[in-house]
Formats: sequence, structure tokens, C-alpha cells
Amino acid sequence: MISKTFNRYIWLLNILLQEKIIIFNEISRRWKKSKMGDNIPMPLRTFHQHRCAIEELFGVKIKCNISNGYKYYIANPEVLKKDKTRKWLLNSFSLSNMIIAGHNMKDRILFEDVPHGSEYIQTVIDAMQQSKELTIDYQPFYGHRKLYTIQPYAMKAYHQRWYIVGFIKELDAIRNIALDRLLEISITELPFAFPENFNAEKYYENTVGIFINNNLSPVKVKLKAYGYQIEYLRSLPLHKSQRETPCKHREFSV
Repeated sequence: MISKTFNRYIWLLNILLQEKIIIFNEISRRWKKSKMGDNIPMPLRTFHQHRCAIEELFGVKIKCNISNGYKYYIANPEVLKKDKTRKWLLNSFSLSNMIIAGHNMKDRILFEDVPHGSEYIQTVIDAMQQSKELTIDYQPFYGHRKLYTIQPYAMKAYHQRWYIVGFIKELDAIRNIALDRLLEISITELPFAFPENFNAEKYYENTVGIFINNNLSPVKVKLKAYGYQIEYLRSLPLHKSQRETPCKHREFSV
């Protein structure tokens, strides 16, 4: 379980993200009303301790505008927008925070089922940090059970599944392995050198999803959207290259 102190950091950060700029008395009032404050106003000393911790954990700087009534604001909001890992962590902790704070909400907040495999994430990260190869017992949806040795280069989440991206010795190629198809995984003592020319973002830059076909070149795809679907595509692009081009019915180019 996430510590109560850490939950308080997330609560404070979300208040500042939501309000953009806010006086301390209003923060203290909301703190008292929330589950975080136990019906006690937030002490100023606690606020400053929390803002320092938030900067250390997330790189988010909370500053005070003295000329505008001593109002607090986030000085570098772009940090969370540009750093996908920090943004993902904040979103995950924020949801966990809300559920813990409101125990009676557990039957009213519904999640999509996440396949088996998340228990292997820490082992994969450890192997990546140590630059050690992994042995995996892999059962694909179609085909026979296989034993592989993989050099883990990166990890990617897609549609509630986690994947290892790395060089598989037995296939002599870079492949994606879904964690939910693993039966067993272990770190070996065999080191590997992470290739200097591999960049996970670049590896997937021309792909929607997880699978890469090195025999195909990127192509431009045009989609026509109508009505409310236009706003869906604007708010959640299919790919970072998506661009809107004017036409009679609004056409999107990806």
C-alpha cells in the first residue's frame, strides 16, 4: 500500500494542477475537508515540506507569486507533459489515492481487466538495470511452448498488456514478448551490452501498437471523421504524427 505521506504529495500536486494558481488558505481549507487532513487544517510547515518532496520526486517546482496575493502555482507544468513516465506514475498514484481515501468507492470505480504478467515487471526492470540476460519460458497463443534467452532493451505498455522489447538469441532478432504469455522468468549472470544505436521511441515511431514489420516501409494513412468522432481523434490521437487537414467533412492525416 502506498504510504499516507506519499498520498498527501499526490493530493497536493493534483490540487495545484487543477487550480493553476491558488492561495495557501484555500489549500488548507480543502485539506481539512478531504480524507487527507483528518479534519485538521494543513500547517504551513507541512505544506512547504510537501512542496519540496514533490519537486524531488516529480521534478515539479511549486512557487509563490508574491505580487499576486501570495498565490502558489506550478512553475514548470511542461515537465509532466513531456515526461511520459512521470505522467503515467502520477495518473496511477492519483487513482490509487482516490480509492484509498474513499473506501466506499471500491464498488463504484470500475477497471478493465489486466492480463496476468504484471508480477514479472520488477524482474524485467532489474535485468535492464543490471544489463543481464533473461531466460523466459514462453507460451504463445498459437504454437508450442518455447524457452528463450532475451536481452531486455525496453518495456512497452499497450492495451493493458506489458511487453519486453529485446534481442532474442534463439531468433537472432529483436522481438516483443507479452508478459502475460510467460510461464516463468529469471535473471541470468550473463551480461549484455545495450546497443548504442537502439532507441525505443525511434523503434516504434512509425508504428501504431506493438508489432514491427521491418519488411514494410511507413505509409501515410488518411482517415475521414464525422460528428463527435472528430473530437475523439483530436483529444486522443492515433499516432503522434497525426495532423488535421481542412476539407468538407474534416479529414485527418496520420
